[in-house]
Amino acid sequence: VTKTLRPQSIGMKGISSTLLRPGVNQSRCFGITPRQLQNEVTINFIERDGETVSVKAKLGETLLDVAKDNDINLEGACEGTLACSTCHLIFKPEISETLPEPTDEELDMLDLAFGLTDTSRLGCQITITPEMDNMTVDVPKESYDVRQ
Repeated sequence: VTKTLRPQSIGMKGISSTLLRPGVNQSRCFGITPRQLQNEVTINFIERDGETVSVKAKLGETLLDVAKDNDINLEGACEGTLACSTCHLIFKPEISETLPEPTDEELDMLDLAFGLTDTSRLGCQITITPEMDNMTVDVPKESYDVRQ
């Protein structure tokens, strides 16, 4: 059963009218899921103890914000100002390749991160996009605050 979506009912200004016409399966059109049309995705965090925690994340938030809002054990001591490396996360290679390139400032902080890998990034620098739906990210076993 295909349901016609109305832009004004769920805040979809700017979405192409071709996505909204009757008969188009909105959940398969251009790979967009209904959750993405509602401006949120699911992010899976693998906590330090190995437990996987799935949380909802709003598009445009940073991974640090999402972790903090959902009680994920990710410190973020500098509150996202690129002054520490305590929001260090590890991505799978296939996900890491899709992320924007890190800035020189982020790379400088990552050099100080405990357990650095080739796919490490700072959660405060990664903004949630629709393509991240169902992405899994690892919280390193330990962190180190360079400010101490």
